[in-house]
Amino acid sequence: MSNRIQVTVWNEYRHEPHNEFIGSLYPNGIHGAIAEGVAEHLEAEIHCATLDEPEHGLTEPVLSNTDVLIWWGHMAHHEVDDTIVTRVQERVLDGMGLICLHSAHLSKIFRVLMGTSGALKWREASEKERVWVIEHGHPIANGFGEYFEIEQTEMYGEPFDIPAPDTLVFVSWVG
Repeated sequence: MSNRIQVTVWNEYRHEPHNEFIGSLYPNGIHGAIAEGVAEHLEAEIHCATLDEPEHGLTEPVLSNTDVLIWWGHMAHHEVDDTIVTRVQERVLDGMGLICLHSAHLSKIFRVLMGTSGALKWREASEKERVWVIEHGHPIANGFGEYFEIEQTEMYGEPFDIPAPDTLVFVSWVG
């Protein structure tokens, strides 16, 4: 058995097969692009799962062998079975990491874990975002300098209906 971190990348996989432009940007699906990015920066065993697989690809054996679940959601939150949401919730509460990307703030799993609506402000900005590391000792900030920049970003903002964080690791500015 490997000592490498076990990562599962989950994606609805709705945009890519139904939108020719998005499909051309992500020929291996958004989950494939995320998995490739993770593999470039982290020695990990990476598994991908999608909504239309049996049990949404998040079977008990898959989740029991997952250290970190990366969840990409946008338009099919309502299609995720509540049984799978409960299964993921139990694994997170048992110590599995969860990273919610893009519009996963409205996913069932995010809302259940946060105990809120997950609603926030949004606008299409296409501006540069500077992300400041404010908790350098946190494991997720390992390897980052003082800040990093994202050349083009969407703008998410306050109010964001979530509980106050235990630790704030990053803060960003768009301009």
